[in-house]
Amino acid sequence: MRQAPPKPVPATSAAGTAGNSGTSRLNKRMAELGLCSRREADEWIAQGWVKVNGEVAPMGLQVTPLDRIEVDKVAQGFQEQRVTILLNKPIGYVSGQAEDGHTPAVALINPRTHWRDDPSRNRFSPPQLRGLAPAGRLDIDSVGLLVLTQDGRVARQLIGEDSTVDKEYLVRVVYQAPGQAAPRHPSERSTPLQEIDERDPVSTNVQAVFPPELLERLRHGLSLDGEPLKPAKVDWQNPEQLRFVLTEGKKRQIRRMCELVGLKVVGLKRIRIGRVTLGNLPVGQWRYLAPGERF
Repeated sequence: MRQAPPKPVPATSAAGTAGNSGTSRLNKRMAELGLCSRREADEWIAQGWVKVNGEVAPMGLQVTPLDRIEVDKVAQGFQEQRVTILLNKPIGYVSGQAEDGHTPAVALINPRTHWRDDPSRNRFSPPQLRGLAPAGRLDIDSVGLLVLTQDGRVARQLIGEDSTVDKEYLVRVVYQAPGQAAPRHPSERSTPLQEIDERDPVSTNVQAVFPPELLERLRHGLSLDGEPLKPAKVDWQNPEQLRFVLTEGKKRQIRRMCELVGLKVVGLKRIRIGRVTLGNLPVGQWRYLAPGERF
């Protein structure tokens, strides 16, 4: 049977940079067009699955926005088989590689922890673990929605340099007013001497004592690692819990932001990434991103 010809990709699609007369590496250009990740592009180029202006492309080729890129349907077929998984990460698991003896979250992806109410028709198979990597971090002491994917397009959308996908968090806090010792939240008690009165507004009604001007600083005006942070949406969800919506994800960003204004985070849960929500997914279980779901 004769193989179908490669699918042409117009140089003006997706990235919208046809007006740029400069050149870039082919793998970067393919990522800009939303075809795949750079790593996937390198794999496809090595297999001879990519043509530029009708010729099989060599590794490291420089292209312009006007060059015509074609991708063989074989590569597209491999891409369609790649899965994206949504995990409700528990405390005690690291997002990425194992570190300091802690287990990576990918270890939770197995048939026993697959959510029984997953509406997807996908069935788990071991090849789905190959190249499955987190698209974004979630601290070891944080819980909630973690995305793991084999699809470079999804990874680039969520953690690429030009990503605009927002993430929503629920954050329990206690407030250390200037001149006070750091209060312990009731859930952190270790001895009777360290217990605090549950009526203490610093620990149980933080909203009542937290200065409004500091809330404004959380929204815009803080810097981390010598760089100003992008504006964030921060509001009170209840007297002890803030709702953060961020479009960036520096390491331990919310905890460090809170420290700068005298707040201590005692619980952090991510409940949404873009248009995908955690929903009723139980802690420690996972489901597939459905075909119709988009971040």
